[in-house]
Amino acid sequence: MDINISSQPQYQLLLNGEMTLKGQFTWGSNYTFLVEVQSGEEVAAAVYKPREGERPLWDFPQASLAHREVAAYLVSEALGWQLVPLTIYRRQGPLGPGSLQLYVEHDPEYHFFTMSAEDRQRLRPVALFDLLINNADRKGGHLLVGVDGHVWLIDHGVCFHVEDKLRTVIWDFAGEPIPPDLHAALESFLQKLAPASELTTALEAHLRRAEISALQERAQALLAAGVFPNPPEDRRPYPWPPV
Repeated sequence: MDINISSQPQYQLLLNGEMTLKGQFTWGSNYTFLVEVQSGEEVAAAVYKPREGERPLWDFPQASLAHREVAAYLVSEALGWQLVPLTIYRRQGPLGPGSLQLYVEHDPEYHFFTMSAEDRQRLRPVALFDLLINNADRKGGHLLVGVDGHVWLIDHGVCFHVEDKLRTVIWDFAGEPIPPDLHAALESFLQKLAPASELTTALEAHLRRAEISALQERAQALLAAGVFPNPPEDRRPYPWPPV
């Protein structure tokens, strides 16, 4: 996978640090908490999504959303795009197993619908990432711009379905050719997704084999097409609510 997840800064802190609940995010469908993670003098804020707090969905396997959060991080890292904050699966937590993601300091009023035209032009990797992981819920508020200007993506619990589920607010690049650097990253990603590879083995801990095969097929289809697709006309292509 060309990246050692366990060597990432703060990985061990998230994996083994003591978690303390600090608050709850109340606008989502599933239970989501702000936590403080501490080990010695090292402290970090993180977002904790316990498996038991997931609302059952008719079209996604039960108790699988936290795993999909981690899978999205693994794909982002394998692509080399660093779009998703460090995300792990914690076997133990205040409310049981779940995903744990580093919290990103950001301005909540600055999101897709309030972004400058210049910042929107930076979103081609984001659009391609969502196509690849089959993101069923890319709302405008799921794009964060960190204090350093880096674009981060959150909320990937409803991704990686074997059926086409893409719903996103980002259709700005429909019909455009995929830029050469992003095309090359997709080619490299597909090679890393070989059977029994490091990436595939890591994803198998969080996704079904059919979902990994579908991920591979989407990468192949994007490479073959060479362009960003247009919104589908046979189903709703946008999330609701959009923010």
